[in-house]
Amino acid sequence: QVHLVESGGGLVQPGGSLRLSCAASGFTFSMYVMSWYRQAPGKERELVASITSTGGNTNYADSVKGRFTISRDNAKNTVYLQMNSLKPEDMAVYYCNARRGLSHAWGQGTQVTVSS
Repeated sequence: QVHLVESGGGLVQPGGSLRLSCAASGFTFSMYVMSWYRQAPGKERELVASITSTGGNTNYADSVKGRFTISRDNAKNTVYLQMNSLKPEDMAVYYCNARRGLSHAWGQGTQVTVSS
């Protein structure tokens, strides 16, 4: 059974940093593209960053380029999202996603609040 559990969300001031983690189980993690999405109230879920199965390639939304870094540790079945220079517009629920072909799964999400 595929299981994704996000952690690391919380309240941070503008300009601050957070690191999100997503622990995976129930599937061969190293074969899946892993991504972080986010959804703010009243908005559609959007792709934030993705990383290929080996970690060799990453992709970022323009809005987070230069501030966020996605990484993965296949030995620990975990994907991370380092978020620096956070802005109020980054506030959202962040979701972890695992994808391989037509197969995909979602975590339950973790709230990130950016406020002074």
